[in-house]
Amino acid sequence: MVGALANARVRIALAFVAGALLSCAFAPLGWWPLAILCPAALILLWQDASPRHAAALGFWFNAGTFAAGTYWLYISIHVFGQAPLWIAVPLMLGLVAIMGVYHAGLGYAVARWLPRDGALRWMVGIPAAWLLVEWWRGWFLSGFSWLSLGYSQTDTPLAGFAPVLGVYGISAVLLAGAGALVTLAFGSRRARIASLAVLVLPWLAGAGLQRIEWTRPSGPPVAVAIVQGAIPQDLKWIEENRDATLRLYRDLTLQALGVPLIVWPESAPPDLANNLVDYLGDLYREARGRGSSLVLGVVRASDDMRRYYNSVLSLGDEVAWYDKHHLVPFAEFFPVPDFVRNWLRLMSLPYADFERGEAYQPPFEVAGLKLAASICYEDAYGSSQLPALRTADVLVNVTNDAWFGRSTARHQHFQIARMRAIEAGRFLLRAANDGISAVIGPKGEVVARAPEYEPHVLRATVTPRRGLPPYACVGNWAIVLASVVALAVAGLRGRSGAFLPRRRRREAARQRVRRMLVHET
Repeated sequence: MVGALANARVRIALAFVAGALLSCAFAPLGWWPLAILCPAALILLWQDASPRHAAALGFWFNAGTFAAGTYWLYISIHVFGQAPLWIAVPLMLGLVAIMGVYHAGLGYAVARWLPRDGALRWMVGIPAAWLLVEWWRGWFLSGFSWLSLGYSQTDTPLAGFAPVLGVYGISAVLLAGAGALVTLAFGSRRARIASLAVLVLPWLAGAGLQRIEWTRPSGPPVAVAIVQGAIPQDLKWIEENRDATLRLYRDLTLQALGVPLIVWPESAPPDLANNLVDYLGDLYREARGRGSSLVLGVVRASDDMRRYYNSVLSLGDEVAWYDKHHLVPFAEFFPVPDFVRNWLRLMSLPYADFERGEAYQPPFEVAGLKLAASICYEDAYGSSQLPALRTADVLVNVTNDAWFGRSTARHQHFQIARMRAIEAGRFLLRAANDGISAVIGPKGEVVARAPEYEPHVLRATVTPRRGLPPYACVGNWAIVLASVVALAVAGLRGRSGAFLPRRRRREAARQRVRRMLVHET
């Protein structure tokens, strides 16, 4: 009994370590093979585990991934958000626990309903179930798609699948590859041959898909400039610094005048647009006089000053607004009852909500381009941006990753932006307060990049592109439906043994392990 308990704890520790290592597959380290090896380790640990133990393994695996991969939430909540430690730590650990629960459910289902072993379990059932959970957490209750496996492959041939199947299609390939590794080690001879094909062919196919031009130029190149003010987050909203910040952005913009399009980061001016009418009007007139248009990240209020929006203002031939739709819980809106809001007010903690913009807002027509805008974390919702691609020819994202200090968050976020450009087959302009500001090409390549943490005007040229890659036409539904079918096939195959008495299931599992060991020796 003691030995079994010790073994269970060792397996849980291994699951946690494998999950933590998975975070290294993403930027800035970019150890992308871990996106196959770490899931393969969990698939092995799930082998012959009871549903309860499989749930624990799944929980600690995902807890390890998000504890190591989103530690920077502490910086945002405590250091810059000024929430006390006893609030910041539970909020951060709460997210880690929620992410763990997703994989706990996955582990339970894998042990309860899938075949006990074999290629159908390892290469079909588990990858399909895992992908559905990854997709589900990307939208359920506003969603958190951060660290989805596919994002780790922006610099590998598998990125070629992004315009066809999106980031979740890449995740599916990685998960099938993880199952193939297990099959290669423990499967039958026939299954091993199939596993080799699953391991090799997607990389060849991805390399071929990268050569395809899914979109086409629709106009002449346009010069652009991105203004990066690099105002430290702990100084940005101090009243005494307001005028100095406004002067800095004005001076940097004056340097760029004459460029057709100039872009500022998210909430660049440290004040409401309502209070900056003269400032913005003067800047607009100067820009128009020099043939420039402006796209500015700015916070605004309704006319009655009762509703607030995190917005992008376009000052071109016409004046237009984009209001952020996907708001961040406990940062841009607080899903808490009124008595909690009153308590937050007494504690001098932020509690005010932003209003949500419309789900679809037409692209800006500015500087001869049609810009599909997103603000900060919105670019993690790839499918929600697809309707705009029917008319937009360039993407623009304004963000402020200074909230997370000099952590890995900005690099992970930049990798997400690169994936959006690949999926859309379009240039993406990314304006960040202190980095990473960049111009990204339609293959995810970095065309130009500003130095981080210093004021800078980044200049580059973009070409408008039109056309819809396959993913832009069908979204995530193709890969989701394929996963549902694959999971149904694997589940029906495993159903016959799922309702055996527990003692018989354990004995059958022991016999399978013995046969595998005899076969290997």
